[in-house]
Amino acid sequence: MEAERLIEVGRRALAGSRGALDVMAEAWQAQAVARAIGSRLAACGPLELRSEARALGEIGAGCSALDHPSVLSGGARAAQLSGMAEVRPTLSALALLLSEAGIALVGVACDTGEDNLYWQCIEAMDAADESLDRVHGMLRRLSEREREPERERDRDGPYDGIRGPAASAAGP
Repeated sequence: MEAERLIEVGRRALAGSRGALDVMAEAWQAQAVARAIGSRLAACGPLELRSEARALGEIGAGCSALDHPSVLSGGARAAQLSGMAEVRPTLSALALLLSEAGIALVGVACDTGEDNLYWQCIEAMDAADESLDRVHGMLRRLSEREREPERERDRDGPYDGIRGPAASAAGP
């Protein structure tokens, strides 16, 4: 499944979650999607994103919450990742999913009286926050890359590489 579509499926599932355990399962599904996208970008994404992407691919790996029955029953949605049409829209959608997961986890943590669930929420919030930081870092790098040709033009000025009006008045 294409990355943006997979993210949208995750957003809908998170929005439809009923109860703390469903929210937790969807938050960890979101984290698994983030890791899969990070791993994909680390392997074959733009060079300037690869270190951030590699770090994103490693966040939350090995967390016991992925063993939760609700995650296991449907399997990790991230395994369905087949490709990415465009990097920027995918990262923007992923940032939205991770933000929504973080907000949902705050709600669960505030409402629970169970210590174990509370600390699982805290762990999941930390992973979502760290992942979101990595995604924002990659989006910044993409913006810098897109502005680079503009900066090159600005350095040359209106004279296409000839410095100053005197150079153009002097002629060839």
